[in-house]
Amino acid sequence: MPYVKSQGAKIYYEFYGEGQPITFVHGAGGNTLVWHNQIPYFAPTYKVLTFDHRGWGRSLCTPNESHARYFSEDLKAVLDDAGIERTSLVCQSMGGWTGMHFALSNPERVSCLVLSATPGGIKTTKVMDDLRDLDLNRRTQNQDSSNWKKPQIALAPDAFERNPKNAFLYRLMTELNEQRQSPSGITDMMICPSKLSKFSIPTLMISGGKDRIFSTETLEQVCTEIPGAQIVSIEDSGHSPYFESPETFNQYVESFVVANAL
Repeated sequence: MPYVKSQGAKIYYEFYGEGQPITFVHGAGGNTLVWHNQIPYFAPTYKVLTFDHRGWGRSLCTPNESHARYFSEDLKAVLDDAGIERTSLVCQSMGGWTGMHFALSNPERVSCLVLSATPGGIKTTKVMDDLRDLDLNRRTQNQDSSNWKKPQIALAPDAFERNPKNAFLYRLMTELNEQRQSPSGITDMMICPSKLSKFSIPTLMISGGKDRIFSTETLEQVCTEIPGAQIVSIEDSGHSPYFESPETFNQYVESFVVANAL
């Protein structure tokens, strides 16, 4: 699969299938591997694009170049290299910062936007409270790597009890990332709601009812700042509905993409 150079980084990406483009943008716990439930579902009908953010998976950069300010331009470089002029964007957690910044800078290239368990970098009081709590949780999290049921804040609290194989797989894929901490510069890249006054890209928010990072209440507050945005909740999911409840997640995404076809 190809690489593209972007602002000092080497960005890895993959594409599958033919048809209307749909691009999946992973979160801080992810990489291209985490979309294993989405690629086989969408590739028979769509051209599916996935990539690793710089410093994640197989995308390479120096520590000084891992700042979130580069994410939007990295996405643009990937789309340009893949020959994709316009795409649906499906963004998970950290990937929401990438997708929202890209959509604001390149609205003509985004047919619709799905924000999964993410405020997309939009600054509200609840979002900032949740980010502060997340930072505290990361600094106090148990780091015992010998515990195969090591807590994963990106999954529902009962993830190991309900589906231990799935939860353990998430841990294994996460640990493939070279950069395992929070991305540099996320709080520097917050978006003032006033910048969204003319935002017209159809937007769907998907929340997890058991999300321990961004609650449904937080994402509902964000939705009020995005003109025309809709929100749905997957009640049994935590912070990773694409991974924990893929069938429901895929159906929500496909219905929204079809309703907002190119």
